[in-house]
Amino acid sequence: MVEAGKIKIGGNNPFVLIAGPCVVENRDIAFRTAEEIKKITGSLGIPYIYKSSYKKANRTSVNSFIGLGDEEALNILADIKEAFGMPVLTDVHTDIECIEAAKRVDILQIPAFLCRQTELLQAAGRTGKIVNIKKGQFLAPADMKHAAEKVKATGNDKILFTERGTTFGYNNLVVDMRSLVIMRKLGYPVVMDATHSVQMPGTGDVTGGTPEFIPYLAKAAAAVGIDALFLEVHPDPSKAMSDAASQLPLSGLERLLVEIKKIDGLVKNYDL
Repeated sequence: MVEAGKIKIGGNNPFVLIAGPCVVENRDIAFRTAEEIKKITGSLGIPYIYKSSYKKANRTSVNSFIGLGDEEALNILADIKEAFGMPVLTDVHTDIECIEAAKRVDILQIPAFLCRQTELLQAAGRTGKIVNIKKGQFLAPADMKHAAEKVKATGNDKILFTERGTTFGYNNLVVDMRSLVIMRKLGYPVVMDATHSVQMPGTGDVTGGTPEFIPYLAKAAAAVGIDALFLEVHPDPSKAMSDAASQLPLSGLERLLVEIKKIDGLVKNYDL
């Protein structure tokens, strides 16, 4: 089990929601989304961690939006943490980013493409923060043990594993639900990223996606058993500055969470 403030992730506790826009676009959207999700999760009794990337270092096109600027975006995340009293997660891509991001957030996320980068994993581990390692699209779930060992070698065992789909053929990702079981057996809480899993990378200047499958993947993962559900959520995905084709509309979040909570309760045998 891993604890983010008062939130317990794993150990057969009810699932935790990790959600927010793909990237910090501006203060208004970030705060509006955080406030609305906080309200929804509060009414449903679901522990909530806000997520948003303060920068995007792995965009498909050179013309894609990368971020507002590191300092401004990180400060927005810090302000959300303070204003709403909830843990915050963001991505890191380099050793230096780990140090700066750790000053503002609670969870450092290692992007899937970087899950084998030893120096990055250990830099994240040395901050003492929770480290969420996203399983690479190219990696077998059992091989995540090596990523965990790199973080654990720093004396930090606050580690999460996230499933986000495996490359299958061209321009498609497939989720093998067995990976959730396999990764949990390694001894760390597992997270299902139901939004990146519907991406269709490399289909043009921007990554495509099939967002209509988000609820199905989320519910299937909950039936297998997950410790947290990761969703990129936006007030209007069609206008999102990153991952517009694979974010869940904010308007559809509450209904999905109601269904996930029912499944989670059945799997873990707790009263709703």
